[in-house]
Amino acid sequence: MSTAKPGTSPRPKPPTPAALAARSKHPVKIPVVTDLDTKAIASASKFGEVEDGKVVLIDGDARHVLGPAEGDEPLLPFIRRYYDHVSGLERFFARLETSELTIRDIESGLKEAEAVLAAPDCVGSLAAFRKRLSVVSKKAIGLRDAIAAERETLRAAAEAEREALVVRAEEIAAKPIGAVHWKDDTAELRSLLDSWKEAQKSSTRIGKEAEHALWHRFAHARSTFEKTRKHHFAELEKRNAEVAETKEKLALRAEEIVSSTKWEETAREFRGLMSEWKAAGRGRKASDDELWKRFQTAQDAFFDARRAILETEKAVEDTNLEQKEAIVSEAEALLPVTDLSIVKTTLRSLQDRFEAVGKVSKADADLLHRRLAAVERAVREAQDEAWTARNPELEARVSGAAQQLISAIEDLDAQIEAAEAAGDQATVKELTESREARKAWLEQIQSSTG
Repeated sequence: MSTAKPGTSPRPKPPTPAALAARSKHPVKIPVVTDLDTKAIASASKFGEVEDGKVVLIDGDARHVLGPAEGDEPLLPFIRRYYDHVSGLERFFARLETSELTIRDIESGLKEAEAVLAAPDCVGSLAAFRKRLSVVSKKAIGLRDAIAAERETLRAAAEAEREALVVRAEEIAAKPIGAVHWKDDTAELRSLLDSWKEAQKSSTRIGKEAEHALWHRFAHARSTFEKTRKHHFAELEKRNAEVAETKEKLALRAEEIVSSTKWEETAREFRGLMSEWKAAGRGRKASDDELWKRFQTAQDAFFDARRAILETEKAVEDTNLEQKEAIVSEAEALLPVTDLSIVKTTLRSLQDRFEAVGKVSKADADLLHRRLAAVERAVREAQDEAWTARNPELEARVSGAAQQLISAIEDLDAQIEAAEAAGDQATVKELTESREARKAWLEQIQSSTG
């Protein structure tokens, strides 16, 4: 079952006197004054007389002077007036059953009829008029009270309807910010206002004081919601501006470093920029989309270039690795040492060729250097054995100097590797020159004892 929104429930129609009064036909023929017969005139004449040139109404023990007696039939005008009053009372009674009278109509009719008795101005049976008025009054008062009760029911229903509109508006205004759906709630408040205006056009009215109090609450709820809405969107606009400013700076920085060839350093910076982008939060969609497109374009361009360079370097390193592996294999084939002089000469040539080949990955370089160092140690050991066999004392001194140079060369090799990995070509050049000088000294020592 669907629930009707406040302000949309059907309104009961006002009652009609015909619906509330008994539906019996009027039993009395309403007299027409122009149709008065002698019998009616004679009946009324009993209640009037002329005294001292004045027309007097007799109502039981009471006598009311009505006015001067004029003409041949001085009572007749007053008798006609009496039947006018009787006809008016009967017309009023008939209207109670056949017309849609308001409370004001009913009270006006009763007042008019009661005035006939309060200030008599006719000749006729006031006792009969009073008796008939009692019947008519009972009927009129019953109808008036029924209309008043029904009107109160309608008023209460109308007030309850307005109350429902107010309560709903207050519920919307009291929502926590996080629970507000700005578009839907704003539309609903507008709809509630339309329902309020429609209710005002209804024929059913509520008391001015009650309506004023309800409207004050309704207007306050709308005002509260509107202030909250304006504050929310002002803060949102401020937040969106801050987000846009932050992301604009990030996009500009991304565009500044897009052409950098410091691959690792710039890649780390791009990752940092991305973290800042996420931390900045969401802004206005159109602005966010435009800025993100710029940022992403720069980021993709950088990483695409980096990927292309790394792929090229990888291909070169793979080629270098094949060459260095072949050289190391040649060096390993020199073992065991049979002719020290030939082995030393060949090894030096292989070492030069090894160094001339470009760089390989650090892991491959470490492995190849360990294999080549193993060959170098084997040659040194063979040389040490030969020196010791010829001149133990001299060989020992020379061997110590040679060993120091070898250790220094090994340290320089490690430093060169580190500098190459860091991309520090100036340091690589300086260390290479130092290593070559020590290798020359070592060769001189080895030649002098060879």
